[in-house]
Amino acid sequence: MLLWIAIAVWLYLTLRVIRRLPIGPWRIALSLALLALLRHHWLTDLVWGSMFSLELPRPVVIAVNWLFAGAVLFAILHALADVLALALSAFRRRMARVPAGVGVALAVAGFGVSGYAVSSAIRVPEVKEIEVEIADLPPAFDGYRFVHLTDLHVSRLFDARWVEDLVRRVDDLTPDMIVVSGDVIDGTPERRVADVALLADLRAPDGIFFIAGNHEYYFGFERWMERLGAPGWRSVVNRHEVVARDGAQLVIAGVADTVADRFGLPGPDLGTALGGAPDAPVILLQHRPEGAAANAAAGVDLQLSGHTHGGMMIGFDRLVANANEGFVSGVYPVGDMTLYVSNGTALWPGFAYRLFVPPELTRVTLRAR
Repeated sequence: MLLWIAIAVWLYLTLRVIRRLPIGPWRIALSLALLALLRHHWLTDLVWGSMFSLELPRPVVIAVNWLFAGAVLFAILHALADVLALALSAFRRRMARVPAGVGVALAVAGFGVSGYAVSSAIRVPEVKEIEVEIADLPPAFDGYRFVHLTDLHVSRLFDARWVEDLVRRVDDLTPDMIVVSGDVIDGTPERRVADVALLADLRAPDGIFFIAGNHEYYFGFERWMERLGAPGWRSVVNRHEVVARDGAQLVIAGVADTVADRFGLPGPDLGTALGGAPDAPVILLQHRPEGAAANAAAGVDLQLSGHTHGGMMIGFDRLVANANEGFVSGVYPVGDMTLYVSNGTALWPGFAYRLFVPPELTRVTLRAR
């Protein structure tokens, strides 16, 4: 899909805009530079082995995201102006053209909006408070508060300084527990060692529980599970842990991501994850918001997911929802279970845009129903 978007935008801007610029032979250079920008995901894969790990200084990564989004949005706006001009031509029976001044205004609008979208995406998220009611929740856990993180995508874009600010914000909330539902990183352990090390400063008396998202599999599942578990994080990939309080219990379970099969690793298995679990409320970590109805039927009380990044922008969220069983952002009642899909703490650094879909650091408060 990215390939066809890149080709379409490149051809359109080259033929409709660049070809008309009064810059002589520089038009060819500008067109080739535009093509390189629009195909930067392919170039990243070629140079660093994965389109998800652009290993350049943070300001450069920000600029690439801004210019890419700006070019695409400018092309869309200019194409709409062309359609309007054609409609006017048919109405007036003479050819109408998009004035140069309008083209400049559309460029300013496209790159201006993309700048806002990138700046919204890369900031440390604000705290989002939600309450979830659970049937037969023991009194000991009524009012229990924990933080849900997902899609941190620690990378050259979401680097050590960003991680440090995030950790400080989480620790200031003094959560009872922290859960992380995958996509913690983008990059190999060697490239991310300094950035990820700061996550060891997260504090929660009842523990930190995590699963892998699809991106951990892309960069070496076993090594990343070992690295993330080093500071005391407890993996619940196809298994569970039990949190006890005043004689009451809470089950924290998790499943593998569906991409695991591509790497010859065990896929999601809720039966195995809940095997031997006590008769207590169940919180399930599942990276993608999939299988909610089956999870509810299996006795899960709360499913926490991410992966969608909330759809990233108004309008595009509908496409993302269609690819994720209709779930994209927020609270969904599914039978007796609650599904919560986070907008994500961050997002993939190769597509860092948010337009009225802010990142979030989610604090969940449990309430008895």
